[in-house]
Amino acid sequence: MEYFRFSSGNIWKVAIYTLLVAPSRQVKMNIHIADTESEIDRALPVLNQLRSSFTLAGLKAQIIRQMNDGFKLVYLTNGNTVVSVAGFVITEKLGWGKTLYIDDLVTDAGQRSKGAGKLMIDWLKAFAKENGCSQIHLDSRLSRLETHRFYEREGFTKASYHFSITQLGN
Repeated sequence: MEYFRFSSGNIWKVAIYTLLVAPSRQVKMNIHIADTESEIDRALPVLNQLRSSFTLAGLKAQIIRQMNDGFKLVYLTNGNTVVSVAGFVITEKLGWGKTLYIDDLVTDAGQRSKGAGKLMIDWLKAFAKENGCSQIHLDSRLSRLETHRFYEREGFTKASYHFSITQLGN
């Protein structure tokens, strides 16, 4: 089954998919690329579940700053409800080549295990391929074991440790 179609190298602004939940029930989900402030606003409450150290206003300001450097924000809706959000960049690294790097990926706590996360990952894979990426990467906190199992089911492997210095000081 083909979920995603691209036209002339450009992804559709809104992609509509039907997710078969049960033989008698279909759920239509839409993936939107947030290009405007009002679209960013729609995604903020779900994204804030992952990035809870931000106020909504602070999160929005940070997203807009990052968009100036190529950051993209997409969100998946079921009807009028935002159920999943992803933030990513396309980058090039010596070790990876052209890569889609997922900065943020979250499904609303009340909507998990209903197919939205898988649909978002499938969309990100298709977007990466369409944009000439050979890989997708992400980091995930060590404590998020359930999330790691999800990523592994979706084809991700644990490839490395990520090291950081979080307090450089001035």
